[in-house]
Amino acid sequence: MNKFYKPQAQQKRIRINEYIRVPEVLVIDENGQKIGVLPIQEALRLAHERGLDLLEIAPTAKPPVCKIIDYGKYQYQQERMARQQKSKTKKVEVKGIRLTFRISDHDMEVRATQADKFLKEGNKVRIELVLRGREKALKDFAKERMKKFISLIQSPFQIDQPQKFLPSGISTIITPGKK
Repeated sequence: MNKFYKPQAQQKRIRINEYIRVPEVLVIDENGQKIGVLPIQEALRLAHERGLDLLEIAPTAKPPVCKIIDYGKYQYQQERMARQQKSKTKKVEVKGIRLTFRISDHDMEVRATQADKFLKEGNKVRIELVLRGREKALKDFAKERMKKFISLIQSPFQIDQPQKFLPSGISTIITPGKK
């Protein structure tokens, strides 16, 4: 088996018509009116007379709740609701800001306003201070530059990932929120 293979999440199986294997069910008709507790054969007969399907809505209830409904229409509504939920979720991006060791104060202010804009949009911001060559020996000075840059950011934020030394320099991630 491939070590990178991840099986898809099992979809919740809904029992329909003859696949419902309980002796009695609470039946609800297509208009939402409660019919009552009926034997499964009686409920199936009632659904077939109306030209619809018997769908198990709440299998864990005692007795299980079944609804007389058109299964194709039900599937369409569920798919539509799932699409709506997916469209409402906000995708958070991680925006990057790169600083250098010898960055001027004005350039630092410009990048701080850029970070403010990213935070106001609701995105995370990765701040990287790139160190080259002998600059890597001056880590304390680089930490101070990073602190100075973070103090210039006006928007409220939380530090999601504290300052971390990487081979290329220092990196930190901030998220929108309380300061």
